Amino acid sequence: MRALVTGAEGQLGRELLSRLGRELAWAGGRSALDVTDAAAVAALVERVRPDVIFNATAYNRVDAAEAERELAFAVNAIAPRTLARAAASAGARLVHVSTDYVFDGARTRPYREDDEAHPLSVYGASKLAGEGHVLASRPEHLVVRTSAVLGRRGSAQKGGSFVARILDRARAGEPLRVVADQVFAPTLASDLAEALVALARTPASGLLHVTNEGSCSWHELASAAVRAAGLDAPVAAITAAELKLAARRPAYSVLDTSRYRSLGLTRPRRWQDGLADLVGAASGPA
Repeated sequence: MRALVTGAEGQLGRELLSRLGRELAWAGGRSALDVTDAAAVAALVERVRPDVIFNATAYNRVDAAEAERELAFAVNAIAPRTLARAAASAGARLVHVSTDYVFDGARTRPYREDDEAHPLSVYGASKLAGEGHVLASRPEHLVVRTSAVLGRRGSAQKGGSFVARILDRARAGEPLRVVADQVFAPTLASDLAEALVALARTPASGLLHVTNEGSCSWHELASAAVRAAGLDAPVAAITAAELKLAARRPAYSVLDTSRYRSLGLTRPRRWQDGLADLVGAASGPA
């Protein structure tokens, strides 16, 4: 497999690079490739001639997207369309990553791939549009929805790792107030990257869901991180409404991963089992 990775400097991109090894033909972040530049994307794909393109690029500032709609759609919808078309022209597959935020959270059981999407935010709408463009471009392309990706260094757009921020505040004795009425499936960037590479080696196409096993609220995740770090710090439960954020989030966005599991690939571990890795990384040297 000859692989090209966009968004290689992000938390998911870095994990993809560590798993591709000699199969990596090209990788770069924003400074190396502007995914909103159709000519640059087409030229790169034509030159590299990959078998598969992993798109780990995203605009994920959920609240800022409410005021930056054009930019959010440029990165999350138009750029995936450009990548999908360039991949199709080169005979390559695109593996594109999407989000649980395409759903409105009205259900009380995990969302399946065929459930109707109804995003509550500009971010969710832009990601849903990107899905549509990719799936319409070539039947062999693959869109993988995931949820609350957690990496060792976290997302630069979001100010770093959620776990690290919680632990830093706990050690500093700062009050911890975390949302308890949004339920999702935490997903380690390392486990997601492993799944994406494994999927690229199969003929799987279309839409599927990949997350770590289990679900929780942000409050439960923060509390578990504090306990795993051996800290004695109270974590107050609050509602999402109390934060008065610009964008609405789904109250329940757990994804059904049955289709992924039916492929016989390694199942992502329970999120609690991966949390120790993040806590250890957050506790170590920068």
